[in-house]
Amino acid sequence: MIHHISVPAGDPLNVARVLAALCGGNVVPFTVHPGSYIVLMLDEVGTTIEIYPAGTEMIPGNGDQQSIFSHNPQPSGYTATHVALTVPASLEKILEVAARAGWRALYCRRQDLFDVVEFWIENKVLLELLPPTIAPQYLAFMQPQNLKQYLTSAAIPVLQH
Repeated sequence: MIHHISVPAGDPLNVARVLAALCGGNVVPFTVHPGSYIVLMLDEVGTTIEIYPAGTEMIPGNGDQQSIFSHNPQPSGYTATHVALTVPASLEKILEVAARAGWRALYCRRQDLFDVVEFWIENKVLLELLPPTIAPQYLAFMQPQNLKQYLTSAAIPVLQH
């Protein structure tokens, strides 16, 4: 279970407000790292999205020291990190919010398995949104018995740990 994820943004407060509008969440400053914000979903599992200024990097501390925030003045802005997130917003609202923000949003079919809405924060960071009309399809595919059947039928090897 993923409880929170962090994403970079050029305008963290604006990104937090847009995501809160889609998720029905609340925005609060993240006082641990000034200039950052948290979208609180206020659900029973503590789901949150942390939005950091672009260029923020977390690096390991030394010895007993916790992670340290650093700033990269020349970040590319792109990352392979992304998350699939069920949201209460309809497909229409997602597309409307993206258009209003000037961000790309695209309804996609993933290998004829399930649908997602690619929602590109500031046109750089990908969220795969699952509105109420498509979330059940994704959740059904991800059930253990269905995943096992798919892996077997597609001859995809399961690597042992």
